[in-house]
Amino acid sequence: MWNSPAEFFAMGGYALYVWGSFGVCALVLLLEPLVVRARFKAIVRRLKQEQLAEQFDRESSQ
Repeated sequence: MWNSPAEFFAMGGYALYVWGSFGVCALVLLLEPLVVRARFKAIVRRLKQEQLAEQFDRESSQ
């Protein structure tokens, strides 16, 4: 049990590890959706380019 907010935030001497771990976890949770969205957009863009290339090949071979 903690007797004061300062003791709580000190985490018995492990504050750097505990709060650092929370910080890294929060950062990952914030960045993950952004990275997934960027990958999705890149994949969609690549598929559109491939589709246009195939369409161009079909039209030029006729």
